[in-house]
Amino acid sequence: MATEPARPRRTRRRRLLRLLLWLPLLFVAASVLQVAVLRFVDPPFSAFMLARQAEAWRQGDWDFRVAYEWRDLDEISPWMPLAAIAAEDQNFARHHGFDLEAINKALEHNARGRRLRGGSTISQQVAKNLFLWSGRSWLRKGLEAWYTLLIEAMWPKRRIIEVYVNVAEFGDGIYGVQAAARSYWRTDAARLDAARCARLAAVLPAPRRYDARNPGPYVQRRAAWIQRQMRQLGGQAHLRQLD
Repeated sequence: MATEPARPRRTRRRRLLRLLLWLPLLFVAASVLQVAVLRFVDPPFSAFMLARQAEAWRQGDWDFRVAYEWRDLDEISPWMPLAAIAAEDQNFARHHGFDLEAINKALEHNARGRRLRGGSTISQQVAKNLFLWSGRSWLRKGLEAWYTLLIEAMWPKRRIIEVYVNVAEFGDGIYGVQAAARSYWRTDAARLDAARCARLAAVLPAPRRYDARNPGPYVQRRAAWIQRQMRQLGGQAHLRQLD
């Protein structure tokens, strides 16, 4: 029986090896380009929005539509970015993408067997929401770390918080503060007061479980705590640290 010559097999192996060597470089180039473009271009959607829309269609809910409407930071009540920082990442203005102190506290908290607490920064959450998927895996955490580094290196802090309050989920299929303001209170994001912004920030850990419009005891307690933290941070003057 005739056998395939060895030389063509070696040639195919070399080509495959060359391709495998190029793939990481192509990913690096593509991801850098993604982050660079979104420094100036407002994202028309996020990975989490696409996943939620696909989930609805898989379940046969063909009428479901993600609610999302972009607003620039100067068109949003300043209470909203302040509430997000107070609730999610009080060291946001000082860290470079990773808050080691918050991570250590979360590990100690979880080690005591209490309700799991994350140590993700706002920068990490932007990376995850924009580019990745939900769930827990070393691959996703590694990609999240890479995108976080890129975001922190290429975007100013004001751009990071601007994107965050626009793509964060504030209810089932409700993404961004403008969509939340319209859906819950029939108003504009610029008109939200401190109390409503605190309630929106209070649902961020589980926006499909908690309701900012009709808050239960947990959201009320957390929103009150967030407002106290907003005052301790110095109120709206704290946002000047992002410039």
